[in-house]
Amino acid sequence: MMHLLSITWNFDPVAFTIFGLEVRYYGLMWVAAILIGARFFDNFCRREGLPSKVSDSIFVYGTVATIVGARLGHCLFYDTMEYLRQPWTIVTGFRDGGLASHGAAIGLLIGLWLFSRKNRLPYVWSLDRIMIPVGIGGAAVRLGNLFNSEIFGVATDLPWGFEFLRSNKWLYEYAPAAVHPTQIYEALCYLATFGLLCRLYYGRDLARRRPGLLFGVGLVGVFLTRFFIECIKTEQSAFEKGMLLDMGQWLSIPFILAGGYMIWRSLARPAVTEAVWPEKTKSHGRRGK
Repeated sequence: MMHLLSITWNFDPVAFTIFGLEVRYYGLMWVAAILIGARFFDNFCRREGLPSKVSDSIFVYGTVATIVGARLGHCLFYDTMEYLRQPWTIVTGFRDGGLASHGAAIGLLIGLWLFSRKNRLPYVWSLDRIMIPVGIGGAAVRLGNLFNSEIFGVATDLPWGFEFLRSNKWLYEYAPAAVHPTQIYEALCYLATFGLLCRLYYGRDLARRRPGLLFGVGLVGVFLTRFFIECIKTEQSAFEKGMLLDMGQWLSIPFILAGGYMIWRSLARPAVTEAVWPEKTKSHGRRGK
């Protein structure tokens, strides 16, 4: 429902129930993000002449690493003492929520390193290509947060402000004022990053000629977005109150710096005329240069 100066959001976060188990849209958005990533990697492999087993293995490494990293990241970054007191809830409390995007990023970096070693591919090859689906996957997860009525912004009088009727945080701290739908802001910015990366890969083929550029642009696009939008978000944990920068901003800074370095590194080096690596081509029976 939309009022003159705000949007009333009363969306049911449960998509359906099966055998008494609630399946939420948030979880479905995570599944969608993983499947989109796998689909893109399959396209990359076919486009660049790699066998299907390479695409199959990224699904395993990427999925496990992302989910484990996201869960451990939440437990470590946002509620450390609680999970130290009850470490078993890291697993048993999984259905209650608690997945951190920074933890997912770290887990994915580790998973990609293992994937690259197994398939004898340069690590930077995997990093460049994974950043493309990361943009649209991040947008899907933020829409999941919107469906859950969580991780929104501070009060606003803008006409697109939201009233999250299913959020206790909104009811106790902000009602009747509308708040920024920061989930939508982030999703739109991630989609813009996704569009730019697709343009660089499919249009200008810079993933081949400038190894590391797509990874750098993706890191800056995603985490600079996160850094600035955090300025109008409500805190996710009580310990963040009064902090100059919240946890999300502190965790974003290393990724932004790493992205800037990768962009500089890729542009400072001579362009690669043909992205073929002897070790890879020997193992897959292709002609090396």
